[in-house]
Amino acid sequence: MIKTRFAPSPTGMLHVGGLRTALYSYLFARHNGGQFMLRIEDTDQGRFVEGGMENMIQSLKWAGVTIDEGVDMDEHGHIVQKGEHGPYIQSQRLGMYKKYAEELIAHNHAYYCFCSKERLDELRANQEVMKQPTMYDGYCKNLQKSEIEEKLQSGQSHVVRMNMPHDGDTKFTDLIRGEVSFQNKLIDDQVLIKSDGFPTYHLAVVVDDHCMGITHVLRAEEWLPSTPKHIVLYNMFGWDAPTFAHLSLLINEQKQKLSKRHGDVSVEDFKQKGYLPEAMVNFVSFLGWNPGDEREMFELADLEKEFSMEKVSKAAAVFNREKLNWYNKEYIKKMDIVELTERALPFLINAGLVPEHKNTPWLQKVVALEKERMTVLSELSES
Repeated sequence: MIKTRFAPSPTGMLHVGGLRTALYSYLFARHNGGQFMLRIEDTDQGRFVEGGMENMIQSLKWAGVTIDEGVDMDEHGHIVQKGEHGPYIQSQRLGMYKKYAEELIAHNHAYYCFCSKERLDELRANQEVMKQPTMYDGYCKNLQKSEIEEKLQSGQSHVVRMNMPHDGDTKFTDLIRGEVSFQNKLIDDQVLIKSDGFPTYHLAVVVDDHCMGITHVLRAEEWLPSTPKHIVLYNMFGWDAPTFAHLSLLINEQKQKLSKRHGDVSVEDFKQKGYLPEAMVNFVSFLGWNPGDEREMFELADLEKEFSMEKVSKAAAVFNREKLNWYNKEYIKKMDIVELTERALPFLINAGLVPEHKNTPWLQKVVALEKERMTVLSELSES
């Protein structure tokens, strides 16, 4: 059975790029009769944002994405974990990562590195001056066993590094990009366990995807250079690697990477402005995919039937706000007046125009006056 996952870090509100990754993963699973899982990758404790996990889940629920397994929220708003492969929050799985790191060390696939930050900074600076690739030089790879034991027993700060083979190539087939190949000599001996005992993304993602039975990994193209490291790790453990698909960049109309500096980028921003989830899902699904014909309006259930990876483009997708506004306007025009009034009520209450939660015939007539002119629900209170 096909099983996909969305595995965000709770470092803030869900980005629209994250929504697209989650949506494509969900649609691919649903289209193929599979399951969709949500895992929380919180091993970078320095970037943890309070409430980030809750916002991720609430944003997915708002968009209509159903979580079959993993981290979810119950009807009281409490975080729950469901499924047989938990825990699904990485900070609760530290013992497992330590065990697998020790297994790699025992088989000479990883090693302890005691290099100081100062040495690593100096190494990088020298490599930059010499116009060489900036990567670890393997200094600690050849330490004597007695020397390693002495350093460990004295409590010297250290990390665990992957012993990357530096000959040959690592190749894989990407569902979007086709055959991809990397020269192993250009790939760093990646840190797997940090000095604080937490795993890096690279070890944790491989261990978790294997142990949780993930068959297909859909993620942003920024992770493409990390994929050979992950495939080599799968080989070191003797595990089958999942099938990968790396989604293109999201860019704005000025061809810049979509970021907070250029305006709203979180799902919450658009929700607060009065964009409808149906419009958002329809718009986001077309950021890199299309059905191959002229149709533009798709409900989530239609997308589940139609979505396929063969029609996902590797070209950067433009986040065209004008197009998003068109979608939202169309969904508002299509909506039954009773439901539209219900959706608009929170905006009217927040503006102090409606004293309580009452969807009255009088209020429906007021909403009907503006229905054809509205682009987003927040405009109703202004007009």
